[in-house]
Amino acid sequence: MTLRARLDALPRDTRDTLFLLAVVAWVIAPHASHLPWWTLGLALCLLVWRGLLAWRAQPLPGRWVMGALLLLAVGATWLTHHSLVGRDPGVTLVVLLLALKTLEMRARRDALVVFFLAFFTLLSHFFHSQSLPIAAALLIALLGLLTAVVNAHLPVGRPPLSASARIAAKLVLWGTPVMLVLFVLFPRMAPLWGLPGDDLAGRSGLSPDMTVGEVARLALDDSVALRVRFDAPQPPRSALYFRGPVLSVFDGRQWREAPRFNPDTWEADEQTAQLQVNGPAISYEATLEPHRRRWLLTLDAAETAPELPGQRARMTPQLQWLSQRPVTDVLRYRAQSHVDFQHGPLQARPSLAAYTVLPDGSDPRTVALAAQMRTNLGTAQRAGDAAAANAALVEAALARLRTGGYRYTLEPGVIAAHTADDFWFDSKQGFCEHIASAFVVLMRALDIPARIVTGYQGGEVNPVDGYWTVRNSDAHAWAEVWLAGRGWVRVDPTTAVAPGRTSELQRLAPPRGAFGQAMDSVIAPGLVQQLRAAWEAMNNGWNQWVLNYTQTRQSDLLRQLGLSSPSWQTLLQWLAGLAGVAALAVCAWLWRARRAPADGWQRLRRQAHARLQQAGLTLPAHAPPRTMASLASAQWGDDAAAIADWLLRLERQRYAGPAADAHPAQHLSELRREFKSLTWPRAGRPQDP
Repeated sequence: MTLRARLDALPRDTRDTLFLLAVVAWVIAPHASHLPWWTLGLALCLLVWRGLLAWRAQPLPGRWVMGALLLLAVGATWLTHHSLVGRDPGVTLVVLLLALKTLEMRARRDALVVFFLAFFTLLSHFFHSQSLPIAAALLIALLGLLTAVVNAHLPVGRPPLSASARIAAKLVLWGTPVMLVLFVLFPRMAPLWGLPGDDLAGRSGLSPDMTVGEVARLALDDSVALRVRFDAPQPPRSALYFRGPVLSVFDGRQWREAPRFNPDTWEADEQTAQLQVNGPAISYEATLEPHRRRWLLTLDAAETAPELPGQRARMTPQLQWLSQRPVTDVLRYRAQSHVDFQHGPLQARPSLAAYTVLPDGSDPRTVALAAQMRTNLGTAQRAGDAAAANAALVEAALARLRTGGYRYTLEPGVIAAHTADDFWFDSKQGFCEHIASAFVVLMRALDIPARIVTGYQGGEVNPVDGYWTVRNSDAHAWAEVWLAGRGWVRVDPTTAVAPGRTSELQRLAPPRGAFGQAMDSVIAPGLVQQLRAAWEAMNNGWNQWVLNYTQTRQSDLLRQLGLSSPSWQTLLQWLAGLAGVAALAVCAWLWRARRAPADGWQRLRRQAHARLQQAGLTLPAHAPPRTMASLASAQWGDDAAAIADWLLRLERQRYAGPAADAHPAQHLSELRREFKSLTWPRAGRPQDP
């Protein structure tokens, strides 16, 4: 006997229990990446145990066993989270209690408790992620739970699960308009509670420090970090530098941010960015993926603060914009930037000395190279033109990168203790962080103030929705040097090694393995790119219209619909009015339903009766199907053969006994579908001779 046949032969209680356990497992599954491994393992074991008990028709465990399992679940949760209160321990307990409750399902009341717990577990997924894939998975889980609920309320007979699933789908469809109205019109307000992020480690491809070799690993990550939609005009590709953390403290191998104002108290700085902009501003809308930091990625350089929903932003002296709170959800903001700008002091200050510091004994060969370069430019120095000398030294370092056989690669190999020496003299290869770090070390050895700026450079246009997509693989590091009379000047040494990195947005890619090459022969790379663009456009639409449906966006949408001042009082009035209209519509439908026959067979008979009368056939008010078939055949002869046959089968469906094997009764749904396809005579047609 096949597995399908064995499942069909199971008692209804066993079949329904196994289906509910499968749905519960699907509800729990998306928590796999957030819960401790033992939680999912224990929950899976409990569900499998309950399934085996149902399959073998064995009794459920007793009270002592359940008590021991409950103590085990609570104790393990306490040992793991050191608390029973909070998001993570709370979700852990809910998942375990849901799995434990399935071992107590002895009656429909117990099943209803499992349903409610499963619905609550369904909502807990949004604590961790509100992405489109999670929403799709939870929609499937919702349909499964509603199917189980509908099935539990059909106690008689053995209704097929497909029929319960159709009813559940209808319930979802009927509820969708209500959900859409509430989503659009319900007043958007700040959350009444907040959940602090447990892990503040950066996930966007950037961090407050940079160890040489780290960004090369992140270049393999193609996940989205930022989406940007530019208003006209759009900047050139080579100007797409999105500023992130600025690193100026160096210990010989690791770069870190300099101490700045306290973002928790939001105290003022003694220094400012001293930004001066030229030319027209570039307006754009950015959608930032959550990275659990305060960094706001803006195009260099934004003079005014980005427009954030419900909070304000602050610029650091290093020209970086920070939000008031960590970015824990998808954040959308508008900003204006100028690609032609100047910032920093124009004359030397004591504070600039911090940008020339190098650790004692660090990179001796690079220091010697700096001394040699200074000697070669002695004429300019003797002329007293220090600014021109420094500019010439910067250009000399870039020329060395262009002509010295240096290479841009994802695989720089093992890096020695003196990272700059290794790049300039030994390996002569590296990723953007190696090149930028070695360049800044050389500049500091030349007594030129310099620092590293990390962020993103470039991106690609999605042809479906027109958004620029900036990925973690676009993470980049460049340098800034201070020159008298010009302030801080951006210098991208990677461009000197690989000009296509910024001008043509050429990205390095890891070598494709055997599987990737085999897939290229099956699926065209162009098709894969099109599917990827379509998916990302869909995901971006979800972010823009669902996750970022803020109060401002709601107001803009309602103004487009004709509401001039959509305050929250107006929205509540509209909701009350729509609720009243919906209540009247339901009352009218119920009144009409009371007049119509409740029996589906009777409704179908009345419809056939009405169609025959419209065709000109005189019928008694309560004529049975057999009488209608006889009169139709007498009126139209063979032209009504299909109608007469259908009427006889309708009567057989109602009155045929189990012994009528020669003409088995059809399901009412099949007769209803055939009724829609019948060809009915037109009124006034004479009887055939």
